Amino acid sequence: MKQLKELFSDTIIYGISSVLARFIGYLLVPLHTGIFQRDEYAVVSLVFSAIALFNVFFTLGMESSYLRYGKDREKARDLFKTLQIFLLGSSVLLLGIVWLFKPLLLPQLGISDGTNIYLMMMGILLFDTLTIVPFAELRLVQRAKLFAVLRTGNVLVNLGLNVYLILVLKMGVEAVFISNLVASILTTIAVWISTYSMWFGSWSNEFLKKSLYFGLPFVPAGIGYVINEMIDRFYLLEIPEETIYNLYGTGFTPEDLVGAYSACYKLAVFMLLLVQMYRMAWQPFFMRKSDDTSAPKIFAESFKYFNLAAAAIFLFVSLFAQQIVALKIPFTGFSLVGEQYWIALPIVPVLLAAYWFQGWYINFSAGIFISEKTKELAKITLIGAAVTLAMNFVLVPLFGMLGSAWATLSSYFIMAILIYRYSVKSFKVPYNLVLSFGVILIAGATVLSKSFFMKFATSEFGVSLALFLVAITIIGILTIGKSLKKVKI
Repeated sequence: MKQLKELFSDTIIYGISSVLARFIGYLLVPLHTGIFQRDEYAVVSLVFSAIALFNVFFTLGMESSYLRYGKDREKARDLFKTLQIFLLGSSVLLLGIVWLFKPLLLPQLGISDGTNIYLMMMGILLFDTLTIVPFAELRLVQRAKLFAVLRTGNVLVNLGLNVYLILVLKMGVEAVFISNLVASILTTIAVWISTYSMWFGSWSNEFLKKSLYFGLPFVPAGIGYVINEMIDRFYLLEIPEETIYNLYGTGFTPEDLVGAYSACYKLAVFMLLLVQMYRMAWQPFFMRKSDDTSAPKIFAESFKYFNLAAAAIFLFVSLFAQQIVALKIPFTGFSLVGEQYWIALPIVPVLLAAYWFQGWYINFSAGIFISEKTKELAKITLIGAAVTLAMNFVLVPLFGMLGSAWATLSSYFIMAILIYRYSVKSFKVPYNLVLSFGVILIAGATVLSKSFFMKFATSEFGVSLALFLVAITIIGILTIGKSLKKVKI
């Protein structure tokens, strides 16, 4: 239990910085959409989508490689210096390629005459790449508080500069990229200073070969992940007008559906935050404990508690989604999500479940990392991407936004099951999947039953609260009842 407390303590610290970063990021949405025209804001979205894709190629899976081999502290400095020098050289080479393709990429990003923005995009890519190994070092040596401070500092600088440059200096879209670039540069300087002692190592060809062998499979896996996260919007843009009329009535365009889908998609961020903050603590944790004889039992216990937390988030957000989107932002009079977007609320439970299974994927990845069979990750993620493409193609014309949400859920479910099969063959962990699926079924049935109980009640809030308390109590007893009993004894 002591070791689990170590994991959960780090998870909370990483979670604070992640939650704060997301919250501050949301503060930029009303600022940008209130100032910029839709075509200008489209540039912001497209460029940062491109950055997400390019990051896969720039980082080359070296963060995971460092977490895998950096636990050998006697040789960690050699590994750190080798990977940093390699990433610096490979980034310069890739930036040259990105620059050569500028004439082709600029129109795709909506900035045909925006060379300055393109250069800033390249700068953000470079400096973000040069922070991945230092931040992995902070995670590996459990300097979670410093990690959180630096990450939070990054988003605060970004927010402050956005407000100053846009509202005070009256700058246009370029202000968004200037803010991000400055924040990236300052973060790089700060994290390099924090890990300065790690530069006193030596270049190692052996470490580079091992790291590339371990990390390169994360490139196709990253591409697959980007497809899973972004492709659904493009399918919705192509939805037939007849389908829109049959599902939603008159007055809606494909662009309207994409906007509503994207707005309500953000409610799934509650589950995504849990998964992200858990991943930050989980990966270095299982690498440190991999040689411990009690590791399989510890990993199974971690998975059990993760499911309890995921169930609580799934139930709360799904049952109270209407109340959440209707929350008023102080001093503005605006709702958290505009009422015109509420047509997409039915996708919320489905997407929450999708990210719940992504959390399973993160848990089960321990065996793949420990056994160094990372090639399987590429296969699994690309299979997931293929499922996403196929399911969107079939379901969107039939069910619209809900079809896209189910495509995402199907993809992450299949990925979780596949990685479980590969992982337990390499590193046996006694995960209780029967109990875990039972928890998901109870949570899902509870949300579905809400419409039935509403027939006999006048207060939606009261029904939601009663269902939440009953369901989470049952799930809590099933999940940790025996553990609590043992502690009491």
